[in-house]
Amino acid sequence: MTSDTSLLFDPEQFNRLVQARRSIHPPQFVPGQVVPESIVRQMLENANWAPTHRRTEPWRFVVFTGAGLQKLAAFQSELYRQHAGDRFDEKKYSKLKDGPMLCSHVIAIGLKRHDEVPEVEEIEAVACAVQNLHLTAVAYGLGGYWASGGITYLEAAKPFFGLGLHDRLLGFFSLGYVQQQPGRNFRRPAEDKVTWVTE
Repeated sequence: MTSDTSLLFDPEQFNRLVQARRSIHPPQFVPGQVVPESIVRQMLENANWAPTHRRTEPWRFVVFTGAGLQKLAAFQSELYRQHAGDRFDEKKYSKLKDGPMLCSHVIAIGLKRHDEVPEVEEIEAVACAVQNLHLTAVAYGLGGYWASGGITYLEAAKPFFGLGLHDRLLGFFSLGYVQQQPGRNFRRPAEDKVTWVTE
């Protein structure tokens, strides 16, 4: 731990938090254990402090819990059935129908489009918001998983989440208590992906 009293936070503690983040899938959650609303609200508050070009704050979240999980499950599984056609997969349908019920909360991640900012910058802002949300979950000892499969890119899904024609649905964040804390994660060395220009 650093002895520099001018620091506002403990950098080593933050480093451990960042490196402890994992994608924890719903089957790894403790069944039936619900995260307190106060923690979920804190996650959303921290998400709201993400960087945003021209302060557009494009992130939008719809939180499903309790009976809302069943509502989400029914909607997404049936929408998938309607649009799958010949590619219908019973396993995928079952996952969409049963998956939300394994979670304490599922948070739909939306992007409210602003024409004055390039779309890619809005997507980047939402991704930063989700990272804030996920790190907060880790700080509270919770598991989370950002998935972009299922109905994420179906235009017909947008109205259900309060999104307009030019907005985007960017996936779903599943939240729950973890049955067993994950082991070590792995990343190739940062040095392999960094070029320094010093003169």
